[in-house]
Amino acid sequence: MSNISKYKILTQAKESFSRADYKTALEKFAQVLQNYPNSKEAYNGVILSEMAMSGEGGAEALFDYYEILKEENQEQADLIMEEILQTMDGSLEKLSEVFAEPLRERLEYEDGILYSDFKQLLDGGAPFRETFENIMFSTRVIITQKEDFLDFLEKLMDHGFAEMALTYLENALSIYPNEKLLHKLLKKLSKTKAKVK
Repeated sequence: MSNISKYKILTQAKESFSRADYKTALEKFAQVLQNYPNSKEAYNGVILSEMAMSGEGGAEALFDYYEILKEENQEQADLIMEEILQTMDGSLEKLSEVFAEPLRERLEYEDGILYSDFKQLLDGGAPFRETFENIMFSTRVIITQKEDFLDFLEKLMDHGFAEMALTYLENALSIYPNEKLLHKLLKKLSKTKAKVK
C-alpha cells in the first residue's frame, strides 16, 4: 500500500463515518491499520467505529472532537484521543468528564471560551452582536459538538455575520461534504444574502 492510498483510504473511512456507515468506516480503518500498524489515526478510527456500531451514544461527538484537534496538531490529537479512549474503557457515559479536563487546560492555554459558556451569556440576556464582537477581539470561541457548531452558524447568520458564517461553512463542508445539515444552512445563507442584495 503506497502512502497515497493510505491517505485516500483514511479519507474514505472518515467520510463513511460521517455518513454513519460505521461498518465501512471500520473496514477502511482496519485496512490501513493492517498495512500501517503504527497509524494512530487508523487505530483510533477502528475503536470509534466499533463504539458507534455497538450503539454507544457519543462516538460521533468524539470523532468530531478528534477531527477538530487534528486540524491544530495531529500528534497531540493522537495522544489526547489515545488517553481519552483508554480512560473511557469502552464506555462513553462519562464523556463530558473526560472532555472537561484537557479542554479546560486547552482553554487556559489558548485563551478561549467554551461555546456552552458563550451560550450561557446569551441566555442570561446579553445581546449576541455585542457579546460576540467583544469575545472575537479578545479571545476565541471553542466549539466541541456538531450541534453547537450548527447553532453558532445559525446565530451568526441571524445577527448579520453572513460572510463569517460562509467561511466557517465552507471549511466544514470541505471536511464533511455529505453533511445534510450543513447544506441546509448553506441554502439558508444564500437566501439571506439574496435578500440583502
